[in-house]
Amino acid sequence: MEFKERKRWLFLGLPFTFTKYMVKEDMITIDEGLIRTVENDCYMYKVQDVTHRASLAEKMFGLGTVICYTGDTTHPQLILQHIRNSREVKDFILKQSEEARLRRRTVNMLNIGSDAPEDSDGDDM
Repeated sequence: MEFKERKRWLFLGLPFTFTKYMVKEDMITIDEGLIRTVENDCYMYKVQDVTHRASLAEKMFGLGTVICYTGDTTHPQLILQHIRNSREVKDFILKQSEEARLRRRTVNMLNIGSDAPEDSDGDDM
């Protein structure tokens, strides 16, 4: 599965910008610009977390913004701004990033909120 979207104007959701987003199973690509084009790629396994945001105006025109928090050095935050089907794109990125980490065996396990194990003697370190 693949998503191809354009950044849209907030006014009526019209696609009159020169920014294109391509979300594939293994990579996210942001292509922006008309005269000077900049293409930025991020592998899915580097995506750590994804946020969906929609303002009132975005909701009125069926748009949303997806923010990807990555381990990429050039772009620690990839922002897919004012896109249609933003919830589906967010869910797709979450699912594919987890699968990509499992395939590459780069899964990080976090131990949040657990207490440190105590000594068998009962003494604290």
